[in-house]
Amino acid sequence: MRLPLYLEDCGVVTSIGIGKSETVAALLAGNTGITLRDDLASDRGIYVGAVQGELPPLDKRFVSLDCRNNRLMQIALLEIAPAVAGAAARYGKDRIAVILGTSTSGIESGEMAYLNYIQTGQWPEVYHYQQQELSGLSQFAAKFLGLSGPAYTVATACSSSAKVFASARRLIEAGIVDAAVVGGADTLCKMTLRGFSSLEIMSSKRCNPFSINRNGITIGEGAAAFLLTREKGPVMLLGVGETSDAYHMTAPDPEGNGARNAMIQALTDAHLAPSDICYINLHGTATPFNDAMESRAVSSVFGPGMVCSSTKGMTGHMLGAAGACEAAFVWLTLNAEISSGYLPTHLWDNQIDTSLASLGFVKPMTPLPQNKPIAMMSNSFGFGGSNASLVFARTGI
Repeated sequence: MRLPLYLEDCGVVTSIGIGKSETVAALLAGNTGITLRDDLASDRGIYVGAVQGELPPLDKRFVSLDCRNNRLMQIALLEIAPAVAGAAARYGKDRIAVILGTSTSGIESGEMAYLNYIQTGQWPEVYHYQQQELSGLSQFAAKFLGLSGPAYTVATACSSSAKVFASARRLIEAGIVDAAVVGGADTLCKMTLRGFSSLEIMSSKRCNPFSINRNGITIGEGAAAFLLTREKGPVMLLGVGETSDAYHMTAPDPEGNGARNAMIQALTDAHLAPSDICYINLHGTATPFNDAMESRAVSSVFGPGMVCSSTKGMTGHMLGAAGACEAAFVWLTLNAEISSGYLPTHLWDNQIDTSLASLGFVKPMTPLPQNKPIAMMSNSFGFGGSNASLVFARTGI
């Protein structure tokens, strides 16, 4: 039986809050960070989950990596930096890996630079191609934290920053490192928004997960980071499940076979039964196909009425950062020292789609259960059928 791994600390920034305290309050209240923007598409306004306010700039040492994506990551990293420094003192800087997920990286910087080139014939002096490379995220984080262990980026669409937990665990169990910084970041950019719009899966309003009125996704942005170690912390990583549908380039398997198998793998890995899970953070994108597939898969594993919510009604779909940010929501809910004692709200119009398998969507001010172990699952299902399910638990169950 494998030894447990612990998530010693967490940092998070999304459209509903910057830092742990703001985020807990927003999850409890069911606040939304989704707003209408008219500067992201040429023909119409788009609802997005954007982080508000000016982001702190990066130090001049990181000029070649300075982009909005890494600025978001910096906010999350600052929250865990003291814990990482302590781990580096214990293990050595070369014994801590950095494994992060993204899908957009700093493409927004490339977009702005190219526009400048079209208008003036010159590339901006502040633009460096590294800003938009996928590897730039993990390179920046390693340099920012002063770590010299393995550092790489996972890019598997919307499962990217969920799969980093599996990658980090393999490195630790192989003895290559003693700890890992895991997480992810994704940033709003016109290419992604217009790409999803061309697929005709963007909602014309704020997304409405699992409602009969749902009509597509809302894109968001955010970042989250964790320190994963064998040293006892407030939350345990108990199980990981990874599968691939190999069904379609964008559409999920309508039967939900890959999603179901990922959840079963995660439960088996955690040595838990479905009845041991008290809450599921759903992928819940609010597209007709995803929600139908996921409700069917969840119900087949856990039975009807499983307690769950999609937090995308609050944040939008953060794409490559969704897995990590939603894992952060679970971490905050499980952490006894931080938790409000309530489950994350399912924000929607409360209009049930009776064609979907029955699930128990969390209402505001729903307390954590008192009669079963405090273990939770988080689902992330990406384009191309890249599926990841994670099981976390309050330490001591």
